[in-house]
Amino acid sequence: MVLPMRLIALGFWLLACCGTAYAADPAAPVLPDGYKLRPGDTLVISVWKETDLQGDVLVRPDGGVTFPLVGELQAAGHTVAELTSMLEERVHKFIPDAVVTVSVKAAAGNRVYVIGKVNKPGDFPLIGDMDVMQALSLAGGATPFANTNSIRILRRDGDHQTSIPFRYRDIAHGRKLDQNILLQSGDTVVVP
Repeated sequence: MVLPMRLIALGFWLLACCGTAYAADPAAPVLPDGYKLRPGDTLVISVWKETDLQGDVLVRPDGGVTFPLVGELQAAGHTVAELTSMLEERVHKFIPDAVVTVSVKAAAGNRVYVIGKVNKPGDFPLIGDMDVMQALSLAGGATPFANTNSIRILRRDGDHQTSIPFRYRDIAHGRKLDQNILLQSGDTVVVP
């Protein structure tokens, strides 16, 4: 009986020291503190002891959210902590001792795309780190007719778009592994 109590104590100690995130829904993603909200994300916002001030909120395509007593706020590009702070500032005008909680229910706005000669082209959620090989794996791999040495990653930064080359055969043979870059939200992997 002593061993399980030690394990429980160790778990609480790790939680307190490391600040490990907890997801109430096992299917919900656990996101790093620096995650920037994006259009399409679903948030759960609640004000403690205020049943009329809680619910799911979708980040609109323009990046904004609407919440009672607060009105319009720009959420896209901000972290959960930043949005929580902005909401608290506005809610405190009406409820001085309000405690606001914001969590990400679904990071649907965080996606990468794989198109071209792959078995399952489409968009895939980008939760955590994902490199090019992992994205190709999610897309079912290349078809026999694909030119795997001419794969490109298209990345947009504002109005500027770049094309990053990727040679599958190099990676498959353990060469030039620096090509297997981590993808960013909105990246498109093109397999000709």
